[in-house]
Amino acid sequence: MLKVFKTDSVDKKIKKLKKITTDCWIDLTSPTMDEIDKVAQKTQVNKELIMKMLDVEELPRVEQDNNATLVVIDTPYYEEEYEYATYPLGIIITDNNYVITVSPKKVSILDDFKQDKVKLFRTAKKTRFLILILLRTALAYLKALKKVNRAIEQKEEVLKKSTQNKDLVDVLEIEKTLVYFITSLKANDIVLEKLSKGTILPLYEGDLDLLEDAAIETQQAIEMSRIYRDILNSISDTYETIVSNNMNIAMKFLAAATIVMSIPTMISSFLGMNIPLGDITKYQHAFPIVIGISLVIALIVALILKKKDML
Repeated sequence: MLKVFKTDSVDKKIKKLKKITTDCWIDLTSPTMDEIDKVAQKTQVNKELIMKMLDVEELPRVEQDNNATLVVIDTPYYEEEYEYATYPLGIIITDNNYVITVSPKKVSILDDFKQDKVKLFRTAKKTRFLILILLRTALAYLKALKKVNRAIEQKEEVLKKSTQNKDLVDVLEIEKTLVYFITSLKANDIVLEKLSKGTILPLYEGDLDLLEDAAIETQQAIEMSRIYRDILNSISDTYETIVSNNMNIAMKFLAAATIVMSIPTMISSFLGMNIPLGDITKYQHAFPIVIGISLVIALIVALILKKKDML
């Protein structure tokens, strides 16, 4: 999909255009080859530079071509409950005053720019546009991490009462999300560090402060991801210990119950042997007496085991 936007020179509002013009923003989302050819021909950007961004495994980096600079970052993408992924977003800044964003999937953070909700945003100010995207990306990670934290708290409550495999799989998905986030955020931070030197793109008044804000938010997101990952690991370890302890308690109870129940069985087995039993067989109430003796002995053994915390 190809869309073209430009900030109006009069009211400073973002407008959607039908054709590519100087100082415009060209947004390519999972573009077709015809759209790529059209943009490459109009902006004089190497077509290979655009096509690289169609690979979902593209890594964050800064790459310079003859007349363009490509900045690749990872952005968070919500897939389903408890699960996020990260996908690359490429920002190409050309020497002939074009800004091109390329992504294999729709990037939600760009919607605020399209809806004119971002202060200081002008399509003609290419470097600032790039820095604002970096800042918005860091804020998007922080927003996603809040949802992840709520999911962790929910799963913590569920795991206190449940031993279902589905709950364990959900915990694994959350942990996988945090691993993706930490890896992507670290790579984004390296990109920010390179840009802050001012050797790749010129930094104008106010740009350095925005870049510093983006770096701070990215570092905060990294720390939050690490903290949540540690909490999740702690929950998993605790849950594993609880399950193991519950199993030990159950085995201990079953062993003690087996001992208690074996006493009447053992006495009845002795009495059932084909051997003389003496005068006991002459009594009318011999059977209830034997049963009573067996139950008393079993009760005494049960009390002893209870005292030893085995029942």
